[in-house]
Amino acid sequence: MNTSEIKKLMISSLNEDADTVEVSGKLRDEGISYQFSHTFGDKVLNKLFSAGIAVTREVEFVKYMNFAFYRIALTGVAAIVILLISIFLMQGSLSFNSFLGLSDNYDESIVCLLTGN
Repeated sequence: MNTSEIKKLMISSLNEDADTVEVSGKLRDEGISYQFSHTFGDKVLNKLFSAGIAVTREVEFVKYMNFAFYRIALTGVAAIVILLISIFLMQGSLSFNSFLGLSDNYDESIVCLLTGN
């Protein structure tokens, strides 16, 4: 019996109406046995539980990263609000020029201030 026939036999044994005793007998006659060691169940359970721990650690990591992000984001928003309030109090408005720290200066005077001429 070649490997393709063995594969077909094993796949056909998955059907509900297949006789598993007959299939296992045919496989045994061909010298094929699927016996697991005594520690097989323990090894499988250890692998399953170790995977669960890895998933749990990943979920905890994402949760803590979200917590840290929100703390940093809220602090940043508070700093922006304080900056806007201070600009408003110093300049009296929240225009584009007040954000840049410009008052009623002309563009020529700004160039002179920047270049030193």
